[in-house]
Amino acid sequence: MKDRTRINHQIRSAEVRLIGAEGENRGVVSLSQALKEAEASGLDLIEISPMAVPPVAKIADYGKFQYEQNKKERTGKAKAHEVEVKQIQIKIGTGEHDLELKAKKASEWLAEGHRVKVDLFLPGRSKYLDPKFLRERIDRVLRLISTAHKVAEEAKKSPKGMTMVIERSK
Repeated sequence: MKDRTRINHQIRSAEVRLIGAEGENRGVVSLSQALKEAEASGLDLIEISPMAVPPVAKIADYGKFQYEQNKKERTGKAKAHEVEVKQIQIKIGTGEHDLELKAKKASEWLAEGHRVKVDLFLPGRSKYLDPKFLRERIDRVLRLISTAHKVAEEAKKSPKGMTMVIERSK
């Protein structure tokens, strides 16, 4: 969705809190006076905070304003860390060595800040085993994970068997 910033005569409010070209606060003025000041300085009147009462408008070059807004947005996106949900799958009879390998990999992912989904795959009739027993199987892996973690989503039934999501504790 594209942001619609109102400029010059698109501003509908009768009064605005005006910020000058140098960033100085000029107080609340009428829209017509703000437009005259913007025109006198050869710049645009840009509504930067439409939800404020009265709206805040700034005298600035609209092209430069858009460039700075886009630059801010790109910088914000670059700094944002994307969290992925990684997945390990275990079975009831998975051996200790295999569990250690999977736990080691899960520890690495948690250290990177990702969430880890632990799937206990239950083929056939093993889906009807005691839930307490199945939870214990998942807990076996959790004990082997070396990175400090917490349960993000409790263990629950899933189409494959039982699923739990963990994340790094802060």
